[in-house]
Amino acid sequence: MPAAVVILAAGSGSRVGADVNKVLLPLGPAAVLAWSVRDALALDDVARVLLVVRAGEEQAVADAVVPHLGDREVGVVTGGATRHASEWQALSALAPAIEAGEVDVVAVHDGARPLAGPDLFARTIAAAREHGGAIPVVPLGGLLPVTPVSQGGGRPSTELGTGLAGVQTPQAFRADALLAAYRLADADGFEGTDTASCLERYPADGTPLRIAAVPSTPRNLKITFPEDVDLALALSEGF
Repeated sequence: MPAAVVILAAGSGSRVGADVNKVLLPLGPAAVLAWSVRDALALDDVARVLLVVRAGEEQAVADAVVPHLGDREVGVVTGGATRHASEWQALSALAPAIEAGEVDVVAVHDGARPLAGPDLFARTIAAAREHGGAIPVVPLGGLLPVTPVSQGGGRPSTELGTGLAGVQTPQAFRADALLAAYRLADADGFEGTDTASCLERYPADGTPLRIAAVPSTPRNLKITFPEDVDLALALSEGF
């Protein structure tokens, strides 16, 4: 069964020192956002890619990504005032496909992380299918390591709870559990700090969700400050 990828692009450019949304900044041959779009579309088992954008930026986003779509299409929804609200908007749009069993996993990615790469998307989605949820992590210096767990003969994943690591995106989860958690959060007025926190608060059937940690690297950086653009450009060489 195919997966869906949600790419959050409703942020701003204030901290990066730009007068436009940072995901629309140029990064080599493409805008920052287009890199993640290309990665998601490169996966054979991704059926839908949904961009969550700021109101009024629909045309700017189209100008940034359409040249990189080929014969593929992406959906666009308007984001909310917070990250959680934007995720809820995306899941509401995907709800019919999830309820019809057309999507088994939803991966949520920050459009300001342009260098995740198709391999990290693929490994995170695969781990979510096996464990129920998966997040990319990178070791933090001076802290305890996380513990390896099997991932069906492929590259090993690790299990959270025995150590600490930096958390990145894409974060992927079983689609039905994710939609149910966000519906409960909406009813309660709860807003999580990231996708995983909402699943942890509202586990499916009251059973704690097992979230696998997929090894990543610092290369999957988030563009936040002006120097991050130059660093991402240097790291993108060879992608």
